Amino acid sequence: MTTDVDLTTAVSQRFPLVKPRATLDCPAFDVPAADSTAFLGFLREGQGYDFLMDLTAIDWSAEVSPRFTVVWHVYSSTNHNYVRVASNCESDRAPVMPTATGLWVGADWHEREVFDMFGIIFTGHADLRRILMWDGYPYHPLRKEFPLAGLPADFHDPAITAETKTGLISAPMAGGPFVATPGEPMSEAEPRAKDEAWNEQRQKPE
Repeated sequence: MTTDVDLTTAVSQRFPLVKPRATLDCPAFDVPAADSTAFLGFLREGQGYDFLMDLTAIDWSAEVSPRFTVVWHVYSSTNHNYVRVASNCESDRAPVMPTATGLWVGADWHEREVFDMFGIIFTGHADLRRILMWDGYPYHPLRKEFPLAGLPADFHDPAITAETKTGLISAPMAGGPFVATPGEPMSEAEPRAKDEAWNEQRQKPE
């Protein structure tokens, strides 16, 4: 069985620009974007990490650079252990990352979701299109600037907009667990939501 020490040694010998990443569980590595495909291929073909468990991204906020980090979790069905791989997108304004679909077919939908939610382009992906939101939706809902309640947008079907004479409106946040009241300290309980519901006390604006 390959140990964490063996893996770290093999990585350092093969990929001098790859660095260990702080972790509390499985081995983790920071990988330059240009080396991500080769490194993932090395884990798959040379180290037995044959299963892509998940692929996601982090938006650290517009005030941080690099802003976007793509994260892969791979699993070895032989050694029964995991590795976390993280790679920063070089551009904050137009983030890109090479596709992993040539290594794992399952990366297809994972990358489409990250593209949809974060706006990260996976170069080499054969069918990179939205998977949750509709084509033409103008936002990326997991970016930090996207509000919890959402943003108004046109319906994806022009016939609906023409019939209803309206667009898609934001959802009210009353009752939501993740919006703290500005200026108040965070409690141990879930933070209180802003009251943006429309009711008899607060009439919905025209």
